[in-house]
Amino acid sequence: MPVLKRLQTYLDSHKIAYKLLSHDKAFSSQRTAEALHVPGDLFAKVVVVKADERFVMAVVPSTWRVDFKRLEEALDSKHVRLATEHELAELFPDCEVGTMPPFGNLYNMNVYVDQLLSQDEHIFFEAGTHTGAMKLRYRDFAELVHPLVAQFHREPSSLQY
Repeated sequence: MPVLKRLQTYLDSHKIAYKLLSHDKAFSSQRTAEALHVPGDLFAKVVVVKADERFVMAVVPSTWRVDFKRLEEALDSKHVRLATEHELAELFPDCEVGTMPPFGNLYNMNVYVDQLLSQDEHIFFEAGTHTGAMKLRYRDFAELVHPLVAQFHREPSSLQY
């Protein structure tokens, strides 16, 4: 079952209001936000990482990057790396690569949300395809997913390699 259908069923069963948003094909969260005319700071980018031996979703505003040192500290992990495209395809077989929604609970995966997103009334995110997104209240998202909130964002211009 495509993740969008599974996500809708899940939200409907919990009586959570949401809005489906269609957009022109986009291959990044920031481009999706632009296509939807949504501020990038409100659009969630899901970054899947392997922290030691487990996979985790790190969710930041689309206009920011993940600071891996801060994320290692938040996860209490010794080594954190990006998941590969092959790993993403295996972990999220019901999603187009790179479009997984921040519902790690549907995949037995912990979700860490950057504190910047937790301050907003709504959250926007990819819904499993390069042409679909979803909007719901952040409070409803948090009640269902139980994300751990931490600070691990970094401005793209201040990235150090």
